[in-house]
Amino acid sequence: MSHTHRFYYPFSAIAGQEKMKKALILNAINPSIGGVLIRGQKGTAKSTAVRALVRLLPEVDAVKSCEYRCDPSGVQNLCCHCAAKLKAGQKLDVEKIHMKVVELPLGATEDRLLGTINIEQALKKGEKTFEPGILAAANRNILYVDEVNLLDDHLVDVLLDSAAMGANHVEREGISFSHPAKFILTGTMNPEEGDLRPQLLDRFGLCVEVEGIDDVGKRVEIMERSLQFEQNPSEFCEKWRDEDQKLTMQITLAQKQLPAVKYTGEILENIANLSVEAAVDGHRADIFMLKTAQTIAAFHQRNIITDDDVKEAAELVLMHRLRRQPFQEPQMKHDALNRSVEEHTKKKTMN
Repeated sequence: MSHTHRFYYPFSAIAGQEKMKKALILNAINPSIGGVLIRGQKGTAKSTAVRALVRLLPEVDAVKSCEYRCDPSGVQNLCCHCAAKLKAGQKLDVEKIHMKVVELPLGATEDRLLGTINIEQALKKGEKTFEPGILAAANRNILYVDEVNLLDDHLVDVLLDSAAMGANHVEREGISFSHPAKFILTGTMNPEEGDLRPQLLDRFGLCVEVEGIDDVGKRVEIMERSLQFEQNPSEFCEKWRDEDQKLTMQITLAQKQLPAVKYTGEILENIANLSVEAAVDGHRADIFMLKTAQTIAAFHQRNIITDDDVKEAAELVLMHRLRRQPFQEPQMKHDALNRSVEEHTKKKTMN
């Protein structure tokens, strides 16, 4: 192994923060859940978890030497170069690639995010030249936005639009260019530094609040593991390799299981009722709750959604959508949501 090899803290070795870890895994199994926003104080393993997650993800097939890493099985999602090759009857060579974490820097401009069309070249030579941006690099990778609350609102909007459409469309002076932009979206933020606007919060599928751990035993465990990793990273990673591999296998199996997961009309009513009781705006919450419950069922290798899956999904999907009263503590929101879910489940069992 070369001395330049970087060791990443193993995902399984992160002590506590189970809800955050589960949300990240669910989002990786099914990116159409709409991304995960992790809110919490500094030093609560937010970015460590995101960087560790990518080591769990199975390799994917990609078109060889395509700068967008096109998926050879998804003919509708090919870039213009790969589509043109296919149209001309050429074969697309395929290679296996590892996914990576692509970070959006805080000072990024819209051009840096979306990419730019070389207008001069287009007008002079009639050639459409596109200089890819961060969204191109993020296609079929994890796009990680740290301190998402400090980004310009317009950039967050553009980012969430691409995540929802799975494509990036750039238009300048009547010249347009599109490319696939399907990525696993993860944002982290410290609410003490300002919040996201409710309209933007609502666009994230899942949200998890992470806090420092008060349990003394757990804090000791975090210190010990951290020092072990610093002193001998290769030995520490080897120690957790089996646990990480088990998770990789679970993610792979869940991705295969996902299309087979069914739901009943009763489950849909249950989801709609929870959204009505939580008084959330619009219908995004219902759709994300259904997708998340399906993904939870797939994670447990089941082919039908249960009430427990809906309950777990509700905690991840509804928290950040509850209308917050001025000066209301997040804990009060959490308690109110739990009460609503419990009462609804009780009503169902009594009927």
